Amino acid sequence: MNTGNGIRQLSVFIENKPGRLAAVTEKLYEAGINIRALTIAEAGDFGIIRMVVDQTEKAYTILKNSGFTVSLIDVLTIEVKDEPGSLFEISKILARENINIEYLYAFTSGARALIVLRLDDHNRGFEVLREEGFRVVV
Repeated sequence: MNTGNGIRQLSVFIENKPGRLAAVTEKLYEAGINIRALTIAEAGDFGIIRMVVDQTEKAYTILKNSGFTVSLIDVLTIEVKDEPGSLFEISKILARENINIEYLYAFTSGARALIVLRLDDHNRGFEVLREEGFRVVV
């Protein structure tokens, strides 16, 4: 979903045990929701599924109504060339502007790569990266 300055990501808090990912993805599958990007971070007995989907609000409502602890988070998705140094350029610019990267995940598609970033100053990061010529996917 477009928030004007990037996209919204679903964060789902789950127990770290067999079948929990299947339970989440089953609900999305049943609703015809496509996952575009996904990462899982574990913290002992629990984990966080972070994902970008094609129907954000619908996915949020379905997961919430199914009893999952879910939140919506603003993230930036930056399109770059799939070549050495692309992430370095982004991280160098953000460091220069004193903007912290809280986490990121990335994937490639052909000659392009998409980097999903959670920043401590979302709106400023959006403006800085656009001013530097990066394509922010919305």
